[in-house]
Amino acid sequence: MIPRGETDIVNGAHALVASVRTLIEEPFYPLTDTEFVEVMSEVETSLRQLETVKHRLIAETERRSLADRNGFKKTSIYLERTLRLSHADALARVRAAEKLSPQITAQGQDVGPQLPYVALAQEEGAISADHARRIAWIINRLPEITTDPERENAERVLTDYAREGSPDVLPGLGEEIMARIDPDGTLTRDKDRQRRRGLTLGKQRVDGMSQLTGEITPELRALLDPLLAKFARPGMCNPEDPDSPCSGVVVDPDPGTRGVVGTDSAIGSTNDVDALRAAAARDTRTAAQRNHDALLTILGFGVDLSELGTHRGVPVAVIITMTLAEVEEAAGVATTASGGTVSISEALKLAQGSRPWLAIFDGAEMPLRLGRGRRLASPAQRLALIAAEKGCTRPGCSAPASMAAVHHVTEYAKDGRADIENLTLACDSCHALIHDGPGGWKTVKLPSDHKFAGRTGWIAPPTVDPSGVPKVNRRHDLRGQLLSGLAKIHARNDVAAQRHRSRWGPLAVSVSSAGE
Repeated sequence: MIPRGETDIVNGAHALVASVRTLIEEPFYPLTDTEFVEVMSEVETSLRQLETVKHRLIAETERRSLADRNGFKKTSIYLERTLRLSHADALARVRAAEKLSPQITAQGQDVGPQLPYVALAQEEGAISADHARRIAWIINRLPEITTDPERENAERVLTDYAREGSPDVLPGLGEEIMARIDPDGTLTRDKDRQRRRGLTLGKQRVDGMSQLTGEITPELRALLDPLLAKFARPGMCNPEDPDSPCSGVVVDPDPGTRGVVGTDSAIGSTNDVDALRAAAARDTRTAAQRNHDALLTILGFGVDLSELGTHRGVPVAVIITMTLAEVEEAAGVATTASGGTVSISEALKLAQGSRPWLAIFDGAEMPLRLGRGRRLASPAQRLALIAAEKGCTRPGCSAPASMAAVHHVTEYAKDGRADIENLTLACDSCHALIHDGPGGWKTVKLPSDHKFAGRTGWIAPPTVDPSGVPKVNRRHDLRGQLLSGLAKIHARNDVAAQRHRSRWGPLAVSVSSAGE
């Protein structure tokens, strides 16, 4: 029971209990859909804000030394016994409070939480406990050589993504951040990678199956990703389906525009596309099973890329994006179309003997005009979009370019041309969200005076975002955000240092003169 009293804390706790009881007892059916969604959103925000209250309660438990006073060695054990929590839950709460509640020095000074951006977002109800937990885990994994500004910048970038996206994308972002913070150091050193590389084919069991385990280098990953993207897609290479396409010459069913089938007489026919779509509808395999069947098929080809056909309009091959500065300095990391990263040295090694493509971008990092009079995007346009956008452009989506289709921002049926400035990348699931009916999303090209001029803005339906403001996906622009954010932090620190010098400089000179 909550103690009776007249303080705001006690009154607030009683009001919270009463509100929860109302939500439990009252029926939802009298609400309209709009009202119901609003209530659901407000409850979720409140639950997230209550995480901040939990942090404060645990911090106060520590301050009062309640564990010691009640005969427990640790606060987590005290919470286990008094609140009937599991050991893992109690320990997780204590660790979260250590990161996200204000820290008090031995002198009694409040220095704020260790993760201020995360703590603020959680206090506002913008991120969940899962978001915060994953960000804290990522920050904890950053190498010791990481500077304080780099660590702060990483936390800021991760928190910004958490405000708009799922917790599931954060581990991948964390890996990219670590690769960019120390691209040529101990975390990504070739010697360490080569030492850890290996594939182990276990002993064949009585049932004939064998276990395959191991760790692969970024170079092998970059080679495998585009192959699996094509041959492990639903419907392909299914041994349980005699009509499943299992050849590299199947034409890609993504023509760049919904409802239209692309053809290419050199590699397939419309019937091939129809067969693949029908096979995909029948496919009940898991992703792991599709990967297995795809690898079996690829090995059957003898890994001859000339026989592997195309995937989403471009040859099945490794597509790597890097800047001119990175090539000249032979340092940093390059990005693959499947969303992975490869060191510049490995990327240049992969480029040996390949057919190079050159993409040139303007000041807004958008490809220069590449107009087309036809309806379907050309391979060159696809490559330009891969280099510029690197993946699906819907806010919060982490699908890489290898899993994305080319979408007309203004539909072709509405006089939208297949010019590069009217094209963008959208994965299949996000592509299906774009329509004129209820709940449909819309896409626009942002004007020249916009912060993200030339980028694709997505407008969510009113049930998702009543503001109707177009938003962009910055998930694939991590490198630029890290650089700009770090520059702002350094500038802020320089200003603070200058103020400190201007304040204490005369005093230091006076003391020095007195000493002389």
